[in-house]
Amino acid sequence: MPEVLKAPLVVEFPFTRSLGPVQSAFLTGLRERVVLGVRTTDGRTLVPAVEYDPVTADEIHDLVEVAPTGTVTTWAWNHEPRRGQPLDTPFAWVLVRLDGADTALLHALDAPGPDAVRTGMRVRVRWAPERSGAITDIACFEPYDGGPGEPAGHDGRFENPVTGIVAAARLDYVYSPGRAQTAYIENLAERRTVGERCPSCRKVYVPPRGACPTCGLATSEQVEVGPRGTVTTYCIVNIKAKNLDIDVPYVYAHIALDGAGLALHGRIGGIPYDEVRMGLRVEPVWTEGGRHPDHYRPTGEPDADYETYKEML
Repeated sequence: MPEVLKAPLVVEFPFTRSLGPVQSAFLTGLRERVVLGVRTTDGRTLVPAVEYDPVTADEIHDLVEVAPTGTVTTWAWNHEPRRGQPLDTPFAWVLVRLDGADTALLHALDAPGPDAVRTGMRVRVRWAPERSGAITDIACFEPYDGGPGEPAGHDGRFENPVTGIVAAARLDYVYSPGRAQTAYIENLAERRTVGERCPSCRKVYVPPRGACPTCGLATSEQVEVGPRGTVTTYCIVNIKAKNLDIDVPYVYAHIALDGAGLALHGRIGGIPYDEVRMGLRVEPVWTEGGRHPDHYRPTGEPDADYETYKEML
């Protein structure tokens, strides 16, 4: 059996969101080394501050300052920090109930080892030297021998409040396509598109999945399809993707290759974007050394009849 492929992949994008008045005050407070909670109608103080009571769903906006000191309610040791975590040396993840709060805040505790951490230990905020209005303005917590802190009673009003944040979302993982798609990828490198046929319904899956999702049977019979195909549906892309050297607008389409039982997706080139249409007959264009088609272009054939591809929309 050939070796199954695997590769490290990263999914990453910036997530931008605006802030309501409560969370704006909470994050602006961190920038100014002030920790704010919000008081519920029944007198509880929630930290981090939220805009709605998680128990009653009531809107809440009564801001109250709490102390930067508190008590560990539970913890877990992180022996191997990952990229982007608060500390680059082993640390404890802790839930800390700050003095004056009724709920706990999750953050990192800088401690020499797990033997130095315990439920009930006293800790205090270690502020980041440079702060911008984010949870990372708390660099971490550190052990503290003192008693409950006394907040100054800040009212939550600041100059130049933070009104929005941009959070970088990222997922690192190793992907293995499995036996069927490994063969599919290796055939693509030879400029051949090969799917697998279901032994029951006889549908040819491209890319192959190793099993028919309709019949539940394993697929192993390889069938070469294409290389030409038909545009079944498409969209016009107007937003340029990072690290993708393609001018916008361009067209991304579902393409039913001749002999395939379902459509795959690919970019359409060699034709103005506003002339792409359902039924357009296309063929792959390969670049030198490319392991998959760079895009598909019109073949010049008459458009396919709708009845021949309607089941693959």
